Amino acid sequence: MRAADEVTSGLDLFDPGFVARPDEPLASLREHAPVHHDPRTGLWLVSRHSDIRAVLAAPETFHPDNALTAVTPLPVPTLRMLAGAGFALPPTLANNGTDSHTGLRRVVASFLTPARVQHAMELTSRLAADGVERARQELAENGQCDLVELIARDLPCLVLLHLLGIGDVDLPVLKAWSKASLELFWGNPDPLRQRELAEQAAEFHQWLACRVRAARPGQPDLFGALAAHRKPSRRPLRVAEAVGVCYFLLIAGQETTTQLLSTLLRRCVEREDLWRGLSGGDAGLAADCVEEVLRREPPVITWRRVTGDATTLGGVELPARAQLLLMLAGSGSDPEVFTEPENLCPGRPGARRHLAFGHGRHFCLGAGLARAEAAVVLDTVARALPDLRLLEPDPPMLGLLSFRAPTRLLVGHSRAYGRVQAR
Repeated sequence: MRAADEVTSGLDLFDPGFVARPDEPLASLREHAPVHHDPRTGLWLVSRHSDIRAVLAAPETFHPDNALTAVTPLPVPTLRMLAGAGFALPPTLANNGTDSHTGLRRVVASFLTPARVQHAMELTSRLAADGVERARQELAENGQCDLVELIARDLPCLVLLHLLGIGDVDLPVLKAWSKASLELFWGNPDPLRQRELAEQAAEFHQWLACRVRAARPGQPDLFGALAAHRKPSRRPLRVAEAVGVCYFLLIAGQETTTQLLSTLLRRCVEREDLWRGLSGGDAGLAADCVEEVLRREPPVITWRRVTGDATTLGGVELPARAQLLLMLAGSGSDPEVFTEPENLCPGRPGARRHLAFGHGRHFCLGAGLARAEAAVVLDTVARALPDLRLLEPDPPMLGLLSFRAPTRLLVGHSRAYGRVQAR
């Protein structure tokens, strides 16, 4: 117990130091306090791969009800404002443990079939090539460029909207709404900031409600599919239920891939040997790199569950309604599952045993899309820009409770390229 107290006494999940370098604290949690109650957040931190997998495999014991609950409680005036705007997120996908979950997953999955995802890779390649061309221009003019801004930020959103058949979208506004919602639900903002974020979340919710109300069955997009859907009782979805499906699908379905691309490009560019192999078109290397980054640094670093009744996990007694935080990022470096877990080893055996996309009935619907999209983007950028180097080894980071990634990735030409140009 003393060792556990020493490890966890200074742990602050929102601290910039933890966000920048979480590996050592997560390893200490796994070793000394694998199921630990965090007094700052009131959450039970679960850090071993086997325990997390067990939780995700038992939805009858560990419920998803709290998956989308704001980590930092919202003040009453902000809650009243959201209620007045009609904001509501009933159980639909990530937070749904009822019998309606399977049918709603089926609706969304119909837009993300392997065939549709494969077809969308043509668009992904074109968008990545456009981003590369803009990067070339900025490198020529300024000697540097930001790969997050030019490649990772908008591409996943455009691909997702294409797959869902959704047009007439102001992309910068949608991205602003998405980022505000992530910070509202998974950040630690003060009350004034919470109000600002909630106003943007309410705008997004109202926009979605308008699109849902205007939709008709047979309309060839997500809104039309939701209008046609019937729950197990044969009742059509209420507006709030259809909006609930769309709300976090349109956020997580593209923001997490932006975060994956940002981390993936960072880790591959900083490894000169790896970037050289990618630039040379090493068959399969891009997909292997994607899997290793998902294992080591997934964009979704934590997820939540709540116990129904009192239970035991990892030898620790948990009370009823205990709020669990599953440390997905740390589980990918569990030495009980992966050899040399601290090393990025593309092509390692058993790489897909990680839990970056969850496990069980709530396994991420967009896993295939994220994997394919990331591999295409990485391959395209590496082949077109083989001479990159990081100009900012420690970039600014998105540091929310469940989401972590660089928000900027400044690169320039490699020193070798500079020497060649000078001849």
